[in-house]
Order: sequence, then C-alpha cells, then structure tokens
Amino acid sequence: MIKSVTNKASPKWLKDKIESIGQKPISAIVDITNYVMFDLNRPLHAYDADKIDKEIIVRNSKKGETFEALDSKEYKLDDDMCVISDKSGVLGLGGIIGGTRSGTEFNTKNILLESAYFIPRSIRKTSKLLNLDTDAKFRFERGIDPKSIETGLIRAAQLITEICGGKISKFDVQKTEKDIINKIKFKLSLFEKIAGFKIKDQDIVKILTDLGFEISKKKQELELKIPTWRPDITQPIDIVEEIVRIKGYNNIKILEPEKIKIKDTLNKQKKIFHFIQRSVASKGYYETVTWSFTDSKINQLFKENKDEVKIINPISSDLDVLRNSILPNLMFYLKKNLDRGFKDISLFEIGPIFKGNQPGQQLTVIGAIKSGKISRLSWNEKERLVDVFDAKKDAIQTLNEAGYDKNDFFIRDKSPSYYHPGKSGSIYLDKDDIEPVAYFGEIHPNIIKKLDINTEALVNFEIYLDHLKDNKLKLKDSKSNFEYSDYQKSERDFAFIVDKNIKAQDLIEIITSIDKNLIKSVKVFDVYEGENIPSNKKSIALNVTIQSSEKTLDDSDLEKINGLIVSTVESKSGAKIRS
Repeated sequence: MIKSVTNKASPKWLKDKIESIGQKPISAIVDITNYVMFDLNRPLHAYDADKIDKEIIVRNSKKGETFEALDSKEYKLDDDMCVISDKSGVLGLGGIIGGTRSGTEFNTKNILLESAYFIPRSIRKTSKLLNLDTDAKFRFERGIDPKSIETGLIRAAQLITEICGGKISKFDVQKTEKDIINKIKFKLSLFEKIAGFKIKDQDIVKILTDLGFEISKKKQELELKIPTWRPDITQPIDIVEEIVRIKGYNNIKILEPEKIKIKDTLNKQKKIFHFIQRSVASKGYYETVTWSFTDSKINQLFKENKDEVKIINPISSDLDVLRNSILPNLMFYLKKNLDRGFKDISLFEIGPIFKGNQPGQQLTVIGAIKSGKISRLSWNEKERLVDVFDAKKDAIQTLNEAGYDKNDFFIRDKSPSYYHPGKSGSIYLDKDDIEPVAYFGEIHPNIIKKLDINTEALVNFEIYLDHLKDNKLKLKDSKSNFEYSDYQKSERDFAFIVDKNIKAQDLIEIITSIDKNLIKSVKVFDVYEGENIPSNKKSIALNVTIQSSEKTLDDSDLEKINGLIVSTVESKSGAKIRS
C-alpha cells in the first residue's frame, strides 16, 4: 500500500521512455507499472485502494460473472478463470487485465500495488477463451521469474514515491507454494555429440556461469541449478542450445550426410505405375486427378458385376459411392469440358477402382478417353474422327513401352458391356492368359445418350496394372536391341479369302511363325466383304516384308518362301488365295 500519493502526468524522461517502446503515456502511476514491466519483465497492477470493498480475494471465477476491463469492454467469464476480486465482485483478470472499477485516476490518493506469479497454462487458457491479448498476458503465459515479485514491487514503489510522493507500507508477500529450484544433470560429452564440434570444459562452465547457472562439477557431469528467470530450460538439450547460442552457430560445420542406398526408393510395381503414367501423358492425354468417389447414377452404367460400395457419410450427394470403374469421373469431366465448347479432348487418370468393400477388392487402373477429331481444321493433314484403332494403338504402345513384347500380345473381341459390342476388344499379354491386361474401344452409344455427351466420336482404353506380369527385367533392359540387315528387303502382298470368324491376327501369327529369320513384318492393309466374295467369307490382304541378315535373296528364294506362305495359311486356316 502507498498512501497519500499525488497522481499526475509523468516527467519528461519517463514519457520519452514509454513512447520509445510504442506505448502511450497515461499517468505517472500507470506509466511506472508499464516501465517496470518492460525494464524487469515484471508485470504489475496498481489499484485505487479507496475503490476496493474491504479486501482483495484471489479466486476462480464462476460461470456468468461479468466485469468491465480497462479496454472498456465487458467480458462474460466462464468457470475456473483466475480473478482478483473484492467483496463486491470482480476487479480484474489475474495476469491479463485490470478492471475499470478499481483503476487509478488523477484524483487517486491511495494505491494498492500488486505483483504476482500466475501459472502460464491458466493465463493461456483464459486469454484464448476470451480472445484477450495484453502485454501482461504475453509475459505470464511464457513464464515469469517467481523471484522478481519483490524486486518489481520495490522498484515500482520507489519510483512512485519519487514522482508522486506518498508513504510505502510494509510489504505483504503471500505464497501458496514453496520456491522450487530446478536442477539438471548435464553430461559434458553430450555437447559434442549434438552440436558436432568440441569446446573446452572450462569454456562450457564459464558460459553457463555467465548465464546465471549455479554449477557443481562431478567428473564429466555438471549439476546445474537453473536460474529462476529461465523457465524455458527444462532438459539437457536446452543447455546444448544455450552453449551453441553463445559460442556461435557458425562453428557448426555443414557436412553432407553419407548416402548409402540399400534398396531402390520405388519397387517394380511403383516404377511401372509412374512409367505408364508418363507414357500415356506423352501421347497427348491430359492427366486428371479426381476422387475415388463418384455419382452412383453414372457408376451404375460402368458397374458390371462388381458390388456397389455406398458411402455412409458422402461429402456430397453426387459422390455417394466408391467407383467400380475408372471411367465415370472421366466421363463426367469430359462432358463438363465439351459443354464449355472444347471439342477434341484427351484425358486420362490413374488410380484405384473397387470391386467390393473387403480388403484386397481394389485394383489400380489407368484409363484414357479421347473425343472429337484428329487434325481438325489442319492445312496439311486430312481431318478424321477418332476411332477404335486410335485407342488400340495407344494401349498397345503403352504396354510395349512398359517393357512387354507386342509380338506376344493377343487381341480378343471380348469387352465389358459399356463398350460398343462391335468396336471394342481386349488385350492379353499372352495367348494363354485368362485375364486381359487392357480393354479398348468405343463407348456404348446408349451410355453416350444417357449422359447427354455431345461429341462426334468417343473412344477409350483401360490398363489394369495388377494384371501386368513381372517380366523380371528392368525397364531399361526390357527394350529389344535394334537390329538391321545389310541386305535388300523384298515386299510381297497376299490376299486370302477366309471364313468370317477368322481373325486377321490368326493369319499374322501363321505367317510370322513360318520363318522368323526371314519374315520381318506382316501388316494388314485391307479387309473386304461384298461383290465376288461369298456371303460367309471375307478377304484379308496382307503385306509381308522378307529380308535375310546373311545374304541377298534371289528369285528362287523368294518364290520358295511365297509358296510356303500360301500353302501354310491354306492348310492351317482353310483360306484360299484370292485370284
């Protein structure tokens, strides 16, 4: 208590100090408490003693209590907030802000000066709940030196009597807990282990002594008494930080860590994932990244015999199931782009699809979709609609680039029901495979109609990454070496009349197998049905490239291989050479 004070404006030196730290001078008593707070890191609060009803009570608040703070705002309190009160009610929030009811004014005669220690956790909780931010709160929530209570009181009381006069009463200091001196055991070897450089033991002792630590040394271990003004130091690693801070961070050498690669960052499956992703992108498809959820109405069109997996709490009504196919979301965003006036669109996505809701009922699929025309409005190329062979080419080329031999591929006309039944197919890595590795073709016209997709042509392909066999070769090693011959090649054309159920692929396999050393390639260049061809037959025309790597073939060699081609095809397929 300080009685008979004369509160007034602060002297010039104090005003200058307060203004230099960005504060606004108010009155001598308030300015002195602010000055001590910034000077000694010791928040104080001055009450007008004549406005206090009988006594000061430090307690926890009760829900619903209110008080008007010095910032002229009224705050409604919750349970268990630390308040300073008297018999009439709340005077202020402990460690955060005082109230207007007991605030000092220029006519204040007697003041009660308060200096306290508040638990940081309590201050933080209260200030957060009330959204209050003050200079006192900033300090208390970070930890104040408990032993600065009397130091701050003495300094502030002296300044008040020097500037405002008055008589200081006896100090009344109350404690609820004994002062605890925290200690840490610090091994000297820990510093070099953590910081990476060595300093002398006596240097460590000097740095810590200068920082206020009391030290007793036992062999290679220091027992440290932590200064009361350092609540941030709680463990040995904090001591390392203090020593480095004083010695200089520039002493820490920058060393490249030793890099020992025990195994590949990505396994074979992940490498294939990223390689196929880049392969499809290189063919002009733009990658889309969508949810694994989709609209059940669109999903129903691509579901096939898979179980529909409903989402219990969907993020929106049009994302209510896990997708059974990679295509629903691609179709949805294709339509969005078409509706915005884009005509020729190529999109792809790689990600999971779901056969059911059990573990393992998930497949990784890359799906690509292409619409519109090729070379639209081009001055040097003839425009055409995209077709099933564009999708087939991209699928086969992607698999080939991923290290699988296209000569082993087998094409069947089997495909899911959402494909056009006459313009689609499936790709097998081998003729004996049960599961196809990819599908390609045009989307079924009924689905295009139901989804109201306005485009001239629409094709797509899907590759099932889980069905890809491990060819046990690295991607770079799976590419075949380029081989060439110094000898002249010869091309021969053949046209065979075959049953309608015979595939061109069957003829290619028969011809290729005759002599792999001489027959370098077989290409289909025409399929014809109609005039001069029986109704249950068709004509398939093939171009065969014949070349030897050992000699130039003469007429007799060519006639021999030509005859062998005709006879072998006729005997194995029942075909007849077209005259």
